[in-house]
Amino acid sequence: MVGLQHYIILSAVLFCIGLYGALAKRNAVIILMSIEIMLNAANVALVAFSRYVTPQLLTGQIFAVFVMTVAAAEVAVGLAIIIALYRQKEKVDVGEVDLMKW
Repeated sequence: MVGLQHYIILSAVLFCIGLYGALAKRNAVIILMSIEIMLNAANVALVAFSRYVTPQLLTGQIFAVFVMTVAAAEVAVGLAIIIALYRQKEKVDVGEVDLMKW
């Protein structure tokens, strides 16, 4: 039987994979994908806690929908920034982007 600990372990593993991708990679698209993995890990934890702690209420699922909405907006803005940077610099390496500096 799958219990709460299994979902929390899955959430922690997903979050660690996303954190590694966000900190170790230099490609902006991969960094955005890693942030999405971390947000999905938070969603798994929210829904799991909601299911096992208060099964009558849908608070975890409602928060997960809000997180997905914010993630969709983040992806739209992030991809727009990446496309603008690529058009100007012709690369998406975050280590070489100094567009925001004075």
